[in-house]
Amino acid sequence: MYKILLPLIFSALLCAEPINGASVIVKGDIITLYDVKEEMRVLNVNSTVATDSLIRKKLEAAEISERKISVTSSEVYDDIKKVAAANKMGIDEFYEAVRNSNGFSSAEFKEKTKEKLLSQKLYSAIAYSSIETPKEDEIKEYYELHKEDFSHPVAFKTTIYSSYSKDALQKKITTPMYNASDVKVEEQVLPFERISPELAKLLQNTQINSFTPIISEPNGSFVSFYLKEIQNPKETNYEGLKNQIVNLIMERKREQVLSDYFARLRGNAEIQVIREVK
Repeated sequence: MYKILLPLIFSALLCAEPINGASVIVKGDIITLYDVKEEMRVLNVNSTVATDSLIRKKLEAAEISERKISVTSSEVYDDIKKVAAANKMGIDEFYEAVRNSNGFSSAEFKEKTKEKLLSQKLYSAIAYSSIETPKEDEIKEYYELHKEDFSHPVAFKTTIYSSYSKDALQKKITTPMYNASDVKVEEQVLPFERISPELAKLLQNTQINSFTPIISEPNGSFVSFYLKEIQNPKETNYEGLKNQIVNLIMERKREQVLSDYFARLRGNAEIQVIREVK
C-alpha cells in the first residue's frame, strides 16, 4: 500500500534535480527518476512496468538482507564457468563475448551473477518448500495443452558480426570479403532456452545461410547474426519431454508462489510514490 510522506520530507525531495530526483521510496531505499528511465530503456517497457520491476528488486534486496542470504566468490565463479561451458567457451573467451554483447566488464558481470544467485537462493527459501511435484495426470494435461510449445529448436548455430559502426557492419554483411577491422566476428551456438524470446523469434524467421537484420545493443554497438544451422530436438514425444514438462510446471508454480509472496510483501511495505515518470 502506498503511503504519503510527511510534508517536510516531500517538499525537500521535490527540490531535487528532476533527473536524479526520487520517484519512489521503498522501505527507506530511493528509486530515482533516472533509475526508472534506465529500466524503461533496458526492458523496453513503459514507466508503470519499469517502476513495478524496480520495486520488486528493492523488496527482494530487503528480504535477502533480512534473511542474511549470501553468495561466495567461488559460487559466482562456478556459475560463470558452468554458463561458459554450456556455450562451449573458456572463461576468458566467455568474458570477452559478454563484454562485446552487453558491454559488461568481467567485474560487472561477476556482480550481475552474484545478484542472480542471491535471488535464486531467496526464491528457494520462499518457494521450494511450498510446491508439490506434479502428478502424472497433471503432466499429461500440460503436454496436451502445450504441444506447440515443444516444437521449437534446441539451439541456433550462428556467426555473430558486431561493431560500434553500423555502416561498417552493414558493409561487412553485404560484402563478406570486405576487410573491416572494426567488425568483430565470432562463432556461437545459441541455446533456445538461454536467449530472449525476441531473438529466438528473429532467428526462427531467418533463412539458413543468411543474415538477420542489424540489431542495436544496449551498450551502443550493433549486431547481425548469420544463421548457419538450426538444431532441432531428437525427441518430441511425451516420454522424451516428460522431465522438461515437470520442470516447466514446477517453474510456473514457483513463479506463482513468488508473485503472491511479493504482492503480500508489497501490500505491507512502506512504499511512497514521490513523482511518476511521464
